Amino acid sequence: MPSLVVLFAALQLASLPCNPSLADQARRAFDQKNYQAAADGFRLALDSCPQQPALGVELARALLMARRFEEAEKAAREAVAANPRMVPAWLVLANTLYLIGKENQAERAFLRAIDLDPTNEDVLYSLGRVYYQQNRFELAVAQLQRVLALNPMSYKAWDNLGLCYEALGREDDAIRHFLKALDLVYQDHRDYDWPYANLANLLLKRGENEKAFQLASEAAVRNPASARNFFLTGKALSRLEKLDLAVKWLKQSIELDPAYPDPRYLLGQVFMKQGLQEAAQREFAAFEQVRVKAPRRRR
Repeated sequence: MPSLVVLFAALQLASLPCNPSLADQARRAFDQKNYQAAADGFRLALDSCPQQPALGVELARALLMARRFEEAEKAAREAVAANPRMVPAWLVLANTLYLIGKENQAERAFLRAIDLDPTNEDVLYSLGRVYYQQNRFELAVAQLQRVLALNPMSYKAWDNLGLCYEALGREDDAIRHFLKALDLVYQDHRDYDWPYANLANLLLKRGENEKAFQLASEAAVRNPASARNFFLTGKALSRLEKLDLAVKWLKQSIELDPAYPDPRYLLGQVFMKQGLQEAAQREFAAFEQVRVKAPRRRR
């Protein structure tokens, strides 16, 4: 049974007027990527304004970004229960369920959101991404094409369709979609690096190493926090036999993400080419240690 102190505190909180500044503070924390503080702030805001169920969606989203998955699922379910027709609540619930491995429930939540609003780009795009990650590429293509039918300027949909077509072995279609994404982000979305990196990765497979270097290095300029961007640039440089430069880029990739195994293995190979046997063996050993623990990476 709750103590008198807890009951008194709850009554005091319930008697307080709704304080919108709490939500504003939480949103600022979210925008600054301080997701723990954002989640705590949205909790206070929702307690202050329980008649605003949309705050529950923001709380669930912040908890999800803070990787507090059980709390995120609980908050998302409460938001759905508060307003079963609120599409953003279904979306954050679906994303949470997918990330915690409840994939069938996640798909049902996505489809429920689409039933409620068949023109919601965020839901269609997110379901397309999930289908891609599940290797259900044809289904992913269908969802992403629906996004483009609604918004031909969706650079993320163009980029992810490129990934789908690459996975389906349709490389020419993949390149065409990556290039369209590049056109859309070149000036207007200077911080979006994915189509540069994705196209660079495909061109490396095709042996077009100089073009791959140009794209990967541009991706690194746009997002210098991405270990993958530095790895792809180092890989292109190693193919171009610019080994000293490759070493610098690969070391930076490792520094950005010590748990990323690929740059360690490639760095070992580069050291072998340079005749640095001892350094190469150290990298190969580090690669084996990291590889066992590394999560499966998705593009």
